[in-house]
Amino acid sequence: MKNIIPNSKPGKAELIPITSMQKNLVKEGYLIPGIVTVVFVVLMFVSVGIPELYEWLIATYISGAAFYFVYHLCHKPKPWWVLFGSGFATCVILASPILLLFIIVFRGILPGNLPENLEQLTFPILFIKMFFGAGLMEELLKALPVFGCMWLGQRLRSPRREEVGVWEPLDGILIGTASGVGFTMFETLGQYVPGIVENVTELLGEGLLGLGVGYLAGLQLLIPRILGSITGHMAYSGYFGYFIGLSVIYPQERWKILGVGYLTSSLLHALWNSTGDSLIILATVGAVSYAFFVSAILKAKEISKLPIKLR
Repeated sequence: MKNIIPNSKPGKAELIPITSMQKNLVKEGYLIPGIVTVVFVVLMFVSVGIPELYEWLIATYISGAAFYFVYHLCHKPKPWWVLFGSGFATCVILASPILLLFIIVFRGILPGNLPENLEQLTFPILFIKMFFGAGLMEELLKALPVFGCMWLGQRLRSPRREEVGVWEPLDGILIGTASGVGFTMFETLGQYVPGIVENVTELLGEGLLGLGVGYLAGLQLLIPRILGSITGHMAYSGYFGYFIGLSVIYPQERWKILGVGYLTSSLLHALWNSTGDSLIILATVGAVSYAFFVSAILKAKEISKLPIKLR
């Protein structure tokens, strides 16, 4: 503890800390998250009575906070427009005929199609179907923006090639995680939340009671789905992104590296989708997925510190 001279007076910096801490507020990452939070709080007050807007604000804030956490774990600067572009590109893919092509391949040709009544399936059969129809299909789809950035980076000139490209595992993790955010937002707000709202409204009627309970049910589904994405879609996509970046460093082993990453992320994804009947097992799978993801981040940071000649 610093010794204080007896009878000394505090200076302006002590009495008004903000006068000497402006640079640290931004540098340490304390200011911007607080300002963003205030903005979202104000917008949420404004959106009271407008359920769809309120849901979008909640989803955007939670997913942004989750990604901000991952971004700080990686501690690697990447332009916001590249990361936003990755998530947006995934949303565009999901709204395009590309999704139909993926569905035809993985759920039509390959055994990934699910019946309406899942209870009639044994766990092995359910897992196999989830592996093809959810794991392999969705992880490849979410990886498309990562592969796109890798391709663009090799064709652009400096400094854009370094900003956009995938040159190491940390790049792949960040771009892959951003893609996972886009996928979660699109799937949750475009499919699951409207679906449960519609079902509850049909059950209770289209009056105020039915709509109110429907929107409440939608909000109760939205929050855990978005918050849980850090152990779900964000984790799977970021984990596969690690291997995509690793394949750039070791091109002679590219297909082996990509195969390990693709299969591992798809297996974790399928395991989560197949164990919904047991909350304990589901929580365990989520924790394991998060452990895999964070371990990939730590190893990527370790690789990032290696001299170029050792890569």
